[in-house]
Amino acid sequence: MFNHHIVFLDLETTGGSATLDRIIEIGLVEVNRGVVVGEWSTLINPGRRIPHGIQVLTGITDEMVAAAPTFGEVSAALAARLEGKVFAAHNARFDYGFVKGELLRAGLRFAAPVLCTVKLSRRLFPQHPRHNLDALIIRHSLFCVDRHRALGDARVLWELAQIWKRELEPDVLEAACAELLRRPAVPPALPADLYDTLPELPGVYIFHGDDDCALYVGKSANIRSRVLVHFSGERRPGKDLKIAQAVRRVSWVETAGELGAHFEHARLVRDLAPEHNAQARDESWSWLWRPDTPDTPPRLVGSHEIDELPVEHLYGAFRSRATATTALRELANAYGLCRALLGLEAAASGCSALESGRCRGACVGRESTIAHAMRAVQALARLRLKAWPYRGRIAVRERDPYSDRIELHVIDRWRHLGTAHCEPELHELAQSAADAPFDLDTYKTLVRLLKSPPRNCDVVVLSA
Repeated sequence: MFNHHIVFLDLETTGGSATLDRIIEIGLVEVNRGVVVGEWSTLINPGRRIPHGIQVLTGITDEMVAAAPTFGEVSAALAARLEGKVFAAHNARFDYGFVKGELLRAGLRFAAPVLCTVKLSRRLFPQHPRHNLDALIIRHSLFCVDRHRALGDARVLWELAQIWKRELEPDVLEAACAELLRRPAVPPALPADLYDTLPELPGVYIFHGDDDCALYVGKSANIRSRVLVHFSGERRPGKDLKIAQAVRRVSWVETAGELGAHFEHARLVRDLAPEHNAQARDESWSWLWRPDTPDTPPRLVGSHEIDELPVEHLYGAFRSRATATTALRELANAYGLCRALLGLEAAASGCSALESGRCRGACVGRESTIAHAMRAVQALARLRLKAWPYRGRIAVRERDPYSDRIELHVIDRWRHLGTAHCEPELHELAQSAADAPFDLDTYKTLVRLLKSPPRNCDVVVLSA
């Protein structure tokens, strides 16, 4: 810790969400090789009312920040103070996420090595159960005049660092800091500063190999964090080791949110057919049961065959023919259905379940075909896909909380028809022919989204 140029920083905010809440105070202590070289703090006008609970906790009121600068007005000064230094904070990802997000809104990209003093305390003192700042203040007999004020708490972090230096062997403290600051090695063919250029935003990333061919396409709510996972740790999956050896370039596409990342990922996997996304390519199809009439067994159809059929007439969906057949067989056992009438086996004189009593005899006339069909419909009901809840097409409007980016994902009958970024594109998609296949992952994603929309999404009805 004392071998680094480090900034101990604390924030006060309007709440706990880096995307929805805003900073109201910043305080930092700058230390270079164990010597304090500066302090800086400022109130920030968040452009909104401060919740009453936050005012009580911090003592910062709306009146106090009314004449304070906005974050945009201090963004350049803050970025200059943080540039090239270790970013240290208690529960550091919270403060780092707020600072990075606010700087991004101000048009500034920011990345820094992060040292979390909560994680550091846990490593140094594993015998203690609590490592929040109040617990550390009591444990180390610290005196804090301005608790829950940014500069006061930043000074406490610096005091803690000095106490740990005095009380611990130097090698112990430095080894713990080095471990927390250690970043995975960049694969040899990639630029050394790759991790600093990757955005901490939702989107899709692509690993390219020789001749720029696509090796793998991934998606994440945080591109940088997910890419680091691929190249970190000694016990990586075999696929990640192969990718690390073959990768020559990393590219990415930022999206407004996770829904856009899902759609872009599906498109790129389909278009690029990356070598290490074989499973994802295979799963772009799904298999569903389609009962045509009460007198005929249900047919197994692929999702590519049901473009015009309402999905509420279908049952499933399954990743493979085998899993679909297994599910139907389990329903037959549970509900005493005839395997022959379900098409699971050919039987001229009764199905294989008749003798054991697991079939009620529809195959030999003991049960009418209609009665059997009604029970089969009841059994299949729990597998029925949900009906499309709109009369026509909709657009799911997804907003990026850190920028002005808005994406409009046009959906019809659980199928993604495309993503628009402007009104002409939206009009074109709203009028275009629906040729998108049914996709199981998209269906599940949209069912969850429409049941409980995230805060950055809302639905626009395009046609009735």
